[in-house]
Amino acid sequence: MKITDVTLTLFAWDDIPATRYAPHTGRFGGGSQLGLLTIKTDEGIDGHAFLGSSYHSAAHDGPGLIQYLKPILIGQDPLARERLYQAMWKRSRTASVRAIGAMDVALWDIAGKAADTPIHQLIGSYRLSVPAYASSQVHESAAAYVEQVGCYKSAGWNAYKIHPPQNWREDIKICEAVRRAAGDDYTLMLDSVWSYDYETALRVGRAIEDLGFYWYEDPLADQDIYNCVKLREKLDIPLMATEYPQAGLDSYAPWILQRATDFLRGDVAVKGGITTLIKTAHLAEAFHLKYEVHHGGNSLNNVANLHVIMAIKNCEFFEVLLPDGAQKYGLAQDITVDPKGLVHAPTGPGLGAAIDFDLIERKKVATLS
Repeated sequence: MKITDVTLTLFAWDDIPATRYAPHTGRFGGGSQLGLLTIKTDEGIDGHAFLGSSYHSAAHDGPGLIQYLKPILIGQDPLARERLYQAMWKRSRTASVRAIGAMDVALWDIAGKAADTPIHQLIGSYRLSVPAYASSQVHESAAAYVEQVGCYKSAGWNAYKIHPPQNWREDIKICEAVRRAAGDDYTLMLDSVWSYDYETALRVGRAIEDLGFYWYEDPLADQDIYNCVKLREKLDIPLMATEYPQAGLDSYAPWILQRATDFLRGDVAVKGGITTLIKTAHLAEAFHLKYEVHHGGNSLNNVANLHVIMAIKNCEFFEVLLPDGAQKYGLAQDITVDPKGLVHAPTGPGLGAAIDFDLIERKKVATLS
């Protein structure tokens, strides 16, 4: 089997609700563009992936994907994923990590379809379901967080994560209010999204430690290993880092060597695909660390993430980033959470996702080839 063509169809995503998660995204909404990546083969098996998100248009990364990564793949065996993965990373100064990740996901889709099996079974399934947690947007008041956690707890979800306004005093008050509303036994996490300096991170960490939060995510700048080491020495609550920067496997090494985090973190978009996630999850397992998979930025990336979660031992949750209108688009049937708060493994070959090709055709902006 040989790769004969690579195309990226840009399609419009309209009516995205105004949303904010952190300073790095700002407040976004309105419209964006996703890209449907298609890798064609001479045996009629196509691999697909989505590029882009509601706040990061595929138009930013698409040209580099076509110009710098497509030539690597044309004429090659799509099942030679490791060789192609290594070759694409050599272009990481010209093509984005998001583009590498999309290509890798599409290659895995081909592999699963060729074997007539879901990707997680191709890797080696560990489970067939996983608990989901609701991951908030930034709200304007403590009352809004309280209302949201009550809604998802009542629906049977297993946990709730706060993205706070990123003012440390206000953040503590919100965490206190959510704990009172959720009860002592409900699983809560805080993702401060690189908002604090060391001193304020310590104050917030001690507060949520007393409140029994499950983990404390990204309180410091994304590469502040020095102060993460200091913070981890002062706190008992587990710290989570390494979600960013956009980088590959070797970016995790200093965090492990310096014992700067209790969890490793990543997703197919910002770490370069399914291949990187598998490598990193197994690296984490060697040190008895959990590898919690971050939201993928679009519906098909979340499906790819879910396949990885089903194939690794050391991931506890599936993240559902809210609101749905800023995260779910382009599939005829998206991932759902059942009444017990579980997400179930895809069953179709490859990614096994129902791509809404009719919607993509109606919303098509351009095709890059």
